[in-house]
Amino acid sequence: MVSLADVLRRHGPDYLHRHGDAVLPSHVRAIRDITQCRTPDLGGQLVRCIECSAEHLAYHSCRNRACPRCGHGATEEWLAQQRQLLLPVRYFHVVFTLPDELRRVVRSHQQALLSALMQAAFESLARLCKDPHYLGAATIGALAVLHTWTRTGEWHPHVHLLVPAGGLAPDGVSWVTPPKRRRKYLVPVKALSVGFRGSFLRLARARLPEETLPEVPDEKHWVVFAKPAVQGADKVLDYLGRYVHRTALSDKAILADDHHGVTFSYRRSQDGQRRTMTLPPAEFLRRFLQHVPPKGFHRVRTFGLLHPAHRETLHRLQLLLAPAPAAEQPPGRPVRRDSARSAAAAPESTSCGACPPSSASNGSPSSPTPRRPWPAPHLEPSSLPRPFEGLTPRPPLSTVLPHRRTAARVHPAPKGTTN
Repeated sequence: MVSLADVLRRHGPDYLHRHGDAVLPSHVRAIRDITQCRTPDLGGQLVRCIECSAEHLAYHSCRNRACPRCGHGATEEWLAQQRQLLLPVRYFHVVFTLPDELRRVVRSHQQALLSALMQAAFESLARLCKDPHYLGAATIGALAVLHTWTRTGEWHPHVHLLVPAGGLAPDGVSWVTPPKRRRKYLVPVKALSVGFRGSFLRLARARLPEETLPEVPDEKHWVVFAKPAVQGADKVLDYLGRYVHRTALSDKAILADDHHGVTFSYRRSQDGQRRTMTLPPAEFLRRFLQHVPPKGFHRVRTFGLLHPAHRETLHRLQLLLAPAPAAEQPPGRPVRRDSARSAAAAPESTSCGACPPSSASNGSPSSPTPRRPWPAPHLEPSSLPRPFEGLTPRPPLSTVLPHRRTAARVHPAPKGTTN
């Protein structure tokens, strides 16, 4: 099976030699990190199974945002944090897309213009929601997630907004909801498209005063898509979570790397059918690296009520809008137990995969309490072969660094409330 790291090890040095200083530092670092991820170049640990005492070699990961092997745990942690900030109201999913004429200049100035794209999307939406004719809310909230690639890896910058159906009234203490006749849309899409165009061009000219922006025809429609999240905000969060800590191309999508080029599979949006595409190695690397964000750029941002500066107000709204507690179960009535609870209560297997069937834990009462494997002394990476000699590797780690664990934040209840 061919992985993205294999493709970078084979064609990365030629790509860097051909383009030289034109390659962005973030792209050079992505190539270096991905090729060294979970290899002896980053060091590792020896772990021993508590079932069969077999020793396994565990290499360190690179934790680069562009690496397809890293990020799963970060995605689950991000989703858990965002679910704690959801309001008990309906949500809308709004998408803002830039026209073709502006995509090339945006790719050349990602730090400035991608930030302008996200800010313009929220400003245009907040301006219409402030109008009493539509909503009349002084402050709304939005979770913005930037997405820059298509299914074939082409450059297609657009931003997803998860927006609560309502906002804080001008008095600052009451919640305003849209009327029932407008349950299918929050604000008119055509008016939102016009406002988005004006906001982005104004912000782009202010941030790049010396850059001449391409002319976009006045009759060109700036695509804005909005629909209610009928399946719930959790489903939209799961959808957005795929792009927060995920790269443009995954390992399982790459099928071959031979003299014909790099072949990968994708799902065509028109009919949902699987298709394959073969690209020259240089073009494949160009498509992949153009989606690596600049250093320090945040692809996920919060605006309005969801911004950390309004966290206390958000917690008060969660208490205000929370549904009334359900009535207590009448005595004598059988309580329906969740089958998933009993399945989750079963002890997990502690076998490492190399344990013989007789010694592997099957979750029986006689099985020992699950424990984590203990780390052995640090593995010296200098004595092991290096898989990629084209790039300068990081210096080997001299000590075993413990994994950092982020404690769950417990937000205090707003003043004046009781448990």
